[in-house]
Amino acid sequence: MSYLLIKIIHLCAAAFFIGGVFFEVMIVSYASRQLPDTARQQLGAALGMRARKVMHWVVLALYGAGLGLAWNYRASLAHPFASSFSFLLSLKIAFALSILGHFILVVWLLRTGRATPRRSRLIHYSVLTQMVVILVLAKSMAFAW
Repeated sequence: MSYLLIKIIHLCAAAFFIGGVFFEVMIVSYASRQLPDTARQQLGAALGMRARKVMHWVVLALYGAGLGLAWNYRASLAHPFASSFSFLLSLKIAFALSILGHFILVVWLLRTGRATPRRSRLIHYSVLTQMVVILVLAKSMAFAW
């Protein structure tokens, strides 16, 4: 698979993932407060079921393509403090792994019945914040290269 195709898959998956989390955190969570409790629960259940089906594939594409891209820069990653680019890329990967950890945590919380609205909200805000940091790092890498 060509580098350009891997890059396009990575960028599209990142846009879908960030857009989904942004929509959930900044729009749905506030709009659903105006709904009665039963409607809010129905909306949350419907969105949750659909998001779990779609987001697993998006995350798989995002991280799979990310691994493919990182492979091209393995020499830079071997020396993360050798240049601005390798340092920024290493930071970006660290945040991406943190987000993956959050994603795994959500799956575990849902499967064990330990998910609460407060935990979900905190995880979503954390993931959204880290995604913004990754976007800034990715743009900064273009200037550091």
